[in-house]
Amino acid sequence: MRSRGRRKLKAEINVVPYIDVMLVLLIIFMVTAPLMNLGVDIELPKSNATAIQNDKEPIVVSVDKDGAYFLTLGASEREAVDAEVLVNKVSAFVRQNPEVPVLIGGDERVDYGSIYAVMVLLQQAGAPKVGLMSQPSPPPGKR
Repeated sequence: MRSRGRRKLKAEINVVPYIDVMLVLLIIFMVTAPLMNLGVDIELPKSNATAIQNDKEPIVVSVDKDGAYFLTLGASEREAVDAEVLVNKVSAFVRQNPEVPVLIGGDERVDYGSIYAVMVLLQQAGAPKVGLMSQPSPPPGKR
């Protein structure tokens, strides 16, 4: 009689809750993954970067510590410009010379928003690629 009253133990794992959790995580990652790719494609300089060799004179946009813009088109003189003039002149120059390099030189005391605003203006002007200028770092021990 005793053996009849005993129940046999089941050795199974209930995986339904784990599947539910995995599906929720999959949905979360599918929704958030496209949002993580927003941004501007730039190549930041490395500490020991070598100079870029190019046959054409670049367009150089400088931003001083107060956020004012200065434009140098090829071999011409540097001139102070506002945002509208910057877009107009750079777009006209890029239409004539589509492979010309475009560089931004920002003062190290200027905020990131000012540099980003220049990048947006250059994108509106049709510049295909924009590079950032920097000074070479001093050798160790000469700081």
